[in-house]
Amino acid sequence: MKGTDSTAGLALAPHELLRAFNAQTLARGETYANQGRVVAARYDPVDGTLTGSCLGSKSEYYDVEVALSGPRTGLEIEYTVCTCPVGRYCKHAVALLLAAIPSAPDRAAPQRWQVVLGSLLDEMTGADTDTGGKPLALEFGMLPAGRYHTTPIATLRALTVGKRGNWIKSGINWRRLFDTADPGEFDRDQYSALRALVLAVPGYYPYSSDQLVLSAVGQSFWADLEQAVEAGVTLLPGAQIRAVELAKDVRLRLDFAVSDTGGAQMSTVLVVDGEPRSPQGIGLVGTPTPHGFHQLVDGILHLGAFALAPGPTLLRLIAGGEKVQIPPEALSEFAVDVLPRLRRTVAVDMPEGLFAEPDIVGPLPVLSITAGDVDGHVKWRTRYEVNGQRQEFDAVGVTRTSGIRDNAAEDAMWRAIAPALELISGLSETADPLASLLLSRRLSLPQIAVLCHEVLPQLAGYEQLIVEIDERASAFRRSVAGAQLGFGTASSDEAPAQDWFDLHITIDVDGHPVALSAVIAELALGATHMLLSNGVYFRLDTPELLKLRSLIEEAQALGELDGDRVNAASLNATLWDELLGLGVVDRELAQWRDNMARLAAAQPPVAVSTPAGLQAELRDYQRDGLNWLAFLWDNGLGGVLGDDMGLGKTVQTLALISRAVEQGAGKFLVVAPTSVASNWAAECAKFAPGLTTVVVSSTEARGAVPIAEQVAAADIVVTTYTLLRIDNDKYREIAWAGMILDEAQFVKNHHSKTHQCARRLDAPFKLAITGTPMENNLMELWSLLSITVPGLFPSPKIFERYFRKPIESDGEPGRLALLRRRIKPVLLRRTKDQVVKELPPKQEQVLAIELSAKHRRIYDTRLARERQKVLGLLGEWEKNRFQIFRSLTLLRQLSLHPGLVDAETMEAGSTKVDFLIEQLDQLVAEDHSALVFSQFTGFLAILRDRLDAAGIEYSYLDGSVDARGRAQAIDDFSGGRTKVFLISLKAGGFGLNLTAADYCFLCDPWWSPAAEAQAVDRAHRIGQQRPVNVYRLVSENTIEEKVIALQERKRALFAAVIDDGDMFGTAITASDIRELLG
Repeated sequence: MKGTDSTAGLALAPHELLRAFNAQTLARGETYANQGRVVAARYDPVDGTLTGSCLGSKSEYYDVEVALSGPRTGLEIEYTVCTCPVGRYCKHAVALLLAAIPSAPDRAAPQRWQVVLGSLLDEMTGADTDTGGKPLALEFGMLPAGRYHTTPIATLRALTVGKRGNWIKSGINWRRLFDTADPGEFDRDQYSALRALVLAVPGYYPYSSDQLVLSAVGQSFWADLEQAVEAGVTLLPGAQIRAVELAKDVRLRLDFAVSDTGGAQMSTVLVVDGEPRSPQGIGLVGTPTPHGFHQLVDGILHLGAFALAPGPTLLRLIAGGEKVQIPPEALSEFAVDVLPRLRRTVAVDMPEGLFAEPDIVGPLPVLSITAGDVDGHVKWRTRYEVNGQRQEFDAVGVTRTSGIRDNAAEDAMWRAIAPALELISGLSETADPLASLLLSRRLSLPQIAVLCHEVLPQLAGYEQLIVEIDERASAFRRSVAGAQLGFGTASSDEAPAQDWFDLHITIDVDGHPVALSAVIAELALGATHMLLSNGVYFRLDTPELLKLRSLIEEAQALGELDGDRVNAASLNATLWDELLGLGVVDRELAQWRDNMARLAAAQPPVAVSTPAGLQAELRDYQRDGLNWLAFLWDNGLGGVLGDDMGLGKTVQTLALISRAVEQGAGKFLVVAPTSVASNWAAECAKFAPGLTTVVVSSTEARGAVPIAEQVAAADIVVTTYTLLRIDNDKYREIAWAGMILDEAQFVKNHHSKTHQCARRLDAPFKLAITGTPMENNLMELWSLLSITVPGLFPSPKIFERYFRKPIESDGEPGRLALLRRRIKPVLLRRTKDQVVKELPPKQEQVLAIELSAKHRRIYDTRLARERQKVLGLLGEWEKNRFQIFRSLTLLRQLSLHPGLVDAETMEAGSTKVDFLIEQLDQLVAEDHSALVFSQFTGFLAILRDRLDAAGIEYSYLDGSVDARGRAQAIDDFSGGRTKVFLISLKAGGFGLNLTAADYCFLCDPWWSPAAEAQAVDRAHRIGQQRPVNVYRLVSENTIEEKVIALQERKRALFAAVIDDGDMFGTAITASDIRELLG
């Protein structure tokens, strides 16, 4: 694409317009420029052209081009071209040049009256057609042959009319035409046409101003000569010439005749308008490659352009008159290899029977298939038989130069078998299908085997196709039965033989064992078939082998594969089940397969009886939970009980413990948060009074009795996460039948010491109890599974690479579905909506609270400062994480009340506080009870002051309240002595049963939606008799709105993994922070 430049800064050299245009043209062009008829003027500094369009007299635009040279401030005109009838050096070119001068005023588009009247005047005066001036002529002459040229040379001389009406050379010559664009007194069109003739001569400078030699003219000579004739230029004969005739059709022909020696003689003949010419006196026109001829015959100069451009050899033959002799012994070779090619490029004339026509059979397609030690080759060739002798050529890649080859017939042949080509190549059709399908190909040996035995039989209908297969390729054979999968067992040294086995995978093909690793390697390369050393090949892309590949890759990624064995340490029940479903298992493995299938389906084989010592009437879903827990216990597996809060996870767990103790199991350790440890003791006494329960409430260092002695006679030992961490060695010394982790989100960080203590404690059965198996990311789920089912996903790095990143970052549905299948046997979760139909409805609503004007100014000012600060820290996200969250926390506090950040702004007040107090006052008056949650105790303190001022009684709970105060606060609220309960989210998110409340206010959104859900479920749980109304108070146009959006993404992640939802989410990232501040 040409570069374009503004016309600003352009200037013509002095008097340049006067030199190039006559006065009349200048005047008319200036009028057009003043009328604003020029549009789209552009200057290209690369090739020095000025282009544009000019509105003509007939209300149509003409395209104009002016070639300029020299500096921008002193440009000279080389030539002009226009699409108007004049064509060159017209008024439209003048208008374009004047319009491009920067000093010229801006011109608006011409008005209608200007266009109409201007056209009328032009039509009346013939402005666009009358070129005027003295006529011109071209005189053809001949220079005789001389020392430097062996043939005569035609010349041209420019003439004009003299005063007496005769043709004279005075006043006009090639030098003037070359140097000057201004026609002056001469006819403008004719002058332009002759000037084009001389300007088109390559490298020409008219040292001889009179004559122009035709042997030196350029390729455009013939078009320029025709233009001159159309412009009225007269063609005149010079000395020794009677007339000039322009030929219409000029060609070269090769004539063959019998030579004196019995061979053949070839002559080159010039054919002009269908008539052959004598070779005498032929001259060539043009340089560097001649493109026409001239010949003087009987005083008439004939000249014309070649219809087909001849090559240098033909030109040399016609110019020199050389005759080529073909000896008799070469006639056959000539007829076979040369003559057919000549006929395809040039006209040939010969007497009949001069050459014997060869006997040619073909073309025929040939397919060659060979097999080597490593790979094979497929090659297409074209075959001819000439006079009984076979000749073959590569189908592509070599120019078809042999005379016997028929290009059209070969192309038609390949097109006729194009379906076969596509079938063999396996390629889809491209823009040049034959060229791509006919390429020689290197194929694997299995592909060669498939080609010979499965593809070639489909080509039986192509009768002309010749197939050649070497001995090795023809020996390949297809498997009779295909690959047969088998599974056997070998007892693991690290596990009891009756419990676990290494799973040994075998593959058999027609009685020949095949290494699993070899099959998996071929599948990984995308192979569809495999060839064995005995020449048998079989399919790899069967459903069983493809599924096996997927499962083996998963086992490898998760560290569960050792050669061709799945390790016994793997507790991945669904992986075992899917593997065993692919093939034949031995007798010893059959029962284990059935157990794996049941466990993988998460369906216990039989229902278990409710323990006699359990003092509780289990609901149906709780019986199902007991059956599931019993099945895990009986199979030596742990798990995660992730039921919604309020569904009775404690009573289900106590049912399992009671059953195990009645069967003679040892003691169970229950680990719970400090705030709910006493509640466990109460629940044990209530539902399992026959079991001895001991609560460890202090470290061994502070107690008078060692822990082992305290719990010696206990069936259930209740302790806290803090005590387990401090006295971990003491607890590890005790033999436990099982360990229960209540509110197991306390060990969701696998880097924490508490998590490590829980994982190191030796117990054959471990159960995690939590309504939120995952809050922020998938590694939290892994943390729970690594304690309860350590063989499922042993490595956190592998789990993060194989599951967390593809699911959280890339949103891979296939990997998500796989994770769901793998955790299904060991994670049981039911929501209240699924199992408790009698629960009253829960209405949730987000209420937007508008900040007051003063509060808004304070918030926006601080937001601008913190946004700039945090965005600057995001470049090193991990390093600055603490500072970033500190700024975000400050903005969240500021959204609640400015006084939480700056005590001096306390008087600014908070619309949210005003709204909340107003609502609570009304609800208390109507005998409703409300829970009020906030993460900030400072905000709760502000609410306490306002409630005191309003005379509203309330209960209060945060992390500083001791166990006695906690119990008193709960009792006051549950007993109806207070109607409002202010609770910090962290202190009241678990272990509370507050069904007395039917209203719940969440004053500030938290990062984790699970934490909020736990808080709400303090009221909406079994035992609630009234509808529960939940209000999330969100300050408009603050960070709180962004936190709500972030919650939705996290809620989607939880639903996708735990609740079988179909969406994805992520933990908090640097990108999330940018959105929060957006």
